Amino acid sequence: MSAPNFQSPEFLRLFETYTASPDSLGAKMTRATAEAAPDAALIVATAADFILFPGRGKPPEVEGYRLTTRGFKELAAVSHFGPALASLVRLREIDPAGTLWRSEAERLLAATAAARAANSVALWRDHIAVPAYRGRETDIANMVQYACELTERYIARALAQPETLTAADLRAHYLEASGDAVGASVPMNQVMIATFFLVGLDTAHRAIAWFERHRIDWANAMVLIVGKQGRPTAGVTWSTNAVCAMVLASSHHALPLERVYIAPHAPAPTFERPVDLAAVAAHEAPMRKLWWATRAMSDLGPLMYEGYPRFAPGRGSRPVLQPGAMEVSDMPAIAGPDDWHALNTRLRVILEDPRQLLAGCVTDYAADLLEAAGNDPRAVVVPGLDGADYPRYFS
Repeated sequence: MSAPNFQSPEFLRLFETYTASPDSLGAKMTRATAEAAPDAALIVATAADFILFPGRGKPPEVEGYRLTTRGFKELAAVSHFGPALASLVRLREIDPAGTLWRSEAERLLAATAAARAANSVALWRDHIAVPAYRGRETDIANMVQYACELTERYIARALAQPETLTAADLRAHYLEASGDAVGASVPMNQVMIATFFLVGLDTAHRAIAWFERHRIDWANAMVLIVGKQGRPTAGVTWSTNAVCAMVLASSHHALPLERVYIAPHAPAPTFERPVDLAAVAAHEAPMRKLWWATRAMSDLGPLMYEGYPRFAPGRGSRPVLQPGAMEVSDMPAIAGPDDWHALNTRLRVILEDPRQLLAGCVTDYAADLLEAAGNDPRAVVVPGLDGADYPRYFS
């Protein structure tokens, strides 16, 4: 009787002759393919940084685009008001008589009041000072002040009248501003879209400008998006990855999509600030090896199956919402900055679709508008901010 984990040594040797071994035929083919190819630019994107390995012995360069950049956490804090209040509704649904929802509401109320007190035009203009927001600082401060005050009023009402903390009430009197119980004049949905868009506007503006300075040969560029992007299931496809959308816009859509590989399980390069470029350079060889290991396998397709239909990735076109549609399989196309049916649908999709990045709700839209406007943020309409009728706390 054979052992439970028996493996035939002869077949195991045959298996490892082609794969699963550094000395395998497949590994050697990958190395030979990489060595025979031009030393093209390699772009590696992590959850926080772009790394450019120019090739030809040139040192790498690093551009931070998230988490370490100004304004991201401040705007994300406001973006999270909607899900935060919805979480309180859910906590109360689970245990109406419990104290957890109330203690969390009180904690959120205190944090919101403190943020409101810190908010000012000077905060956004002189301290956060994001170039992509220049000229909009007063409008941003007014929007943030409104969002904080509205949130405080809603929480205070819920604490005083717990029976009002329901999903229907949240939608009517907060998210959609169709009711006036807490004085909502602009839907909180618009605030969330505006803050998501502003983050995408800044990130894409810096990314486009950075890539433009390097004059990359996009037709032959190699792109890797590595590691976790947001929640563990997010950003694993071309159409759901906001970083992919930014790189495509930066290339003016000259980058072939089949040269972009998303590797969520690959170890992402990490480094301290200030950046030690020698430490970054140590990642170039393994990142190139990963890219070519994927590419070399793809190159066997036409060799083995000439005459059969080839794989041609789509360019990530978004589905157009049809009248009466109650389901979508991806984030829908946006017809313009006033297309609130599509914009609000995106807010729902980023919550329900585990592939989506929460902060990537409208990043692709912002990046494409910027690219079309010559990377001029002033020429782009910010939905939910530009033209919105927020109270004028600051002037």
